Amino acid sequence: MTLGPLMIDVAGTTLVAEDRTVLANPLVGGVILFTRNFESIGQLESLVREIRAVRTPSLLVAVDHEGGRVQRFRQDFTVLPSVRALGHRFDFNANEGRALARHCGWLMAAELLAIGIDISFAPLVDLDYGVSSIIRDRAFHRDSRIVADLAIAYLHGMRDAGMAGTAKHFPGHGAVVADSHLALPVDRRERADMSDDLYPYRRLIDNGLPAVMMAHVVYETVDELPASFSPHWIGQELRTELGFTGAVFSDDLNMQGASVMGDIPSRVRAALTAGCDMVPVCNNRPGVLATLEKLGQVSDPVGQVRLARMRGQSAISRTELLATDRWRAAKKAILDCAKPPELRLD
Repeated sequence: MTLGPLMIDVAGTTLVAEDRTVLANPLVGGVILFTRNFESIGQLESLVREIRAVRTPSLLVAVDHEGGRVQRFRQDFTVLPSVRALGHRFDFNANEGRALARHCGWLMAAELLAIGIDISFAPLVDLDYGVSSIIRDRAFHRDSRIVADLAIAYLHGMRDAGMAGTAKHFPGHGAVVADSHLALPVDRRERADMSDDLYPYRRLIDNGLPAVMMAHVVYETVDELPASFSPHWIGQELRTELGFTGAVFSDDLNMQGASVMGDIPSRVRAALTAGCDMVPVCNNRPGVLATLEKLGQVSDPVGQVRLARMRGQSAISRTELLATDRWRAAKKAILDCAKPPELRLD
């Protein structure tokens, strides 16, 4: 059985009968976990094993684990700083900032891989223009070149651990006020004014970026459709102009920013037609069931290859991980990040 294009959620800390039935559907290819799915490390490991045992090849397992405000699991995990802290460190000392970003990317990925989770949707490479409440300290910096430098270091850390990175939210969520969870943001800039937003993607793609997550934002001078549903943004801008060959994820199709495309089955169909390889549908089991009933067969051999490359590559256990020198060094670097930098009067 191949991986289907739907990534869905489950409600609890173990699977129920309906979960197993839905996860076995060939249209499903992944599961995204939330804080509600976590009680303890042991319980989470058990849940991931349950999900993987449903079918062969096993489903992809993902989570949003950026650090700062967006970190689903905290107890018994390293509490990661917001990536804005990495930007502050870069401003103080560029080499220290890059090193810290690589430590954070590696440790975040290594701790998740050790319990069987394949994907953390990171790094976020939106620029902080000072207008978006949903972005704020989730952004590395306002300067696109610094964002690119830190995101590359973070991506390389994830790669060292065995996890494929996902840059988000293409082509950029930082210049709009509205939160796409709650509304459909509209970015009224001309395409020529978006070069800074696209710069980190150019650099990351040159460094082998495995995946991109699209934004539920309308860039009205370019296309009337939100980017997640736009053949222009996915096919022309991302695939052709930037030469991206990795996997494309939509943002969660249950978000209000996606509602302009109709009901959940219509949103799924539109995102896949536009060029997305996998589409998360979260916190809406009726919408998932309706999609499984209405969508029909989906076959995309190239997309299958892209998604297969997102599978985690680490075989180290959590106990082994915590005994490594690299884990201890990364943990120390992250703890030290919380301390103010030493004042130097030269």
